[in-house]
Amino acid sequence: MAYTVSNTDGSRTITVADGTFDTTTYSVTLIGKNITNYGDVFVKNSIRHLENFASATAPSVASPLIGQVWYDKTNKVLQFQAQGAASWATGNAVNVARQLPAGGGTQTSALMAGGNPGSTAANELYNGTSWTEVANLNTGRHAHAFAGADNTAAIVFGGYSTAYVAITEIWNGSGWTETADMNTARTVMAGAGTSTAALGTGGSASGTATVANELWNGTNWTEVGNINLARWEIMGTGANNTAAVVFGGQSPGGTYNNTETWNGTAWTEVNNLNAVKSKGAAVGASSTAALMVGGNPGKTVNTESWNGTNWAEVNNLNVGRAELGGAGTTAAGLAFSGEAPGGNTTASEEWNEPSGATQEFDLS
Repeated sequence: MAYTVSNTDGSRTITVADGTFDTTTYSVTLIGKNITNYGDVFVKNSIRHLENFASATAPSVASPLIGQVWYDKTNKVLQFQAQGAASWATGNAVNVARQLPAGGGTQTSALMAGGNPGSTAANELYNGTSWTEVANLNTGRHAHAFAGADNTAAIVFGGYSTAYVAITEIWNGSGWTETADMNTARTVMAGAGTSTAALGTGGSASGTATVANELWNGTNWTEVGNINLARWEIMGTGANNTAAVVFGGQSPGGTYNNTETWNGTAWTEVNNLNAVKSKGAAVGASSTAALMVGGNPGKTVNTESWNGTNWAEVNNLNVGRAELGGAGTTAAGLAFSGEAPGGNTTASEEWNEPSGATQEFDLS
């Protein structure tokens, strides 16, 4: 089975397929499970580390890893890969404009299912270049939640069809299969995790803001520790069902900037968003690295970045909107469709962290 690894802050994630060597992502070769003749590759990786990638030029990979150190043989100094400022750039449009879809995955392997108008069952996949219409949901709906690592394995749950629903469907890369229902039918909740280890948190249960939190183990949903503040139109993300973060949301009492983190047992209130937000998109694959994108009030262009401790305002979307979908990480994210001031939009935008320049260590 393929394995997935992340960098320290969770902003970069890579999946290494069984029986393969990944020689392009980073400056060392990543070794897949069940591959033979890996000894020389392991030794070469060790030598690269020992010599700090000594060369006349910086390590050449498609997306250099921030913080990587290398020895500049020309100038005889240590250099490091510096952080640049990430920003949004226009991507290829989705096929069907919609609001309140379920979506997630990565910037190069994303899925968008359902949404409004019409509680559609339409399903689209993104491959990093274009969106393609594929097999529909069994139950068309909107305001439902998503969990999944990429566009080959995901689940959607809850939402509104002709009524509030608790229906869960699993995506295997080619079709949807209905499976065990949630315990509480609800809409506009936060979803986090994978197709086999997910959370469904908060939301609206028959028009009432709820604190309910359910854990998915790949087979069934179980009610677990509630969030502290009841709200709907809440956003959230996390790598699995033992570590997640939720933020923003709304109830009859107003719109919130509250943030809570989940440790597998209980929720803890932590530092708030800089501005109150609801109906935005969550981008991230970690409870310690996330983006809050767009949302209400005002179908905003605002983006905030979470580092596990604090939120910081970062570069804005090009198209302001609410009720949009999000995927990817804080290093390589994706925002798609949603409701813009002029109506539902097909706009898709990619968030990229530039490689930045290498900088010399100041050892004075």
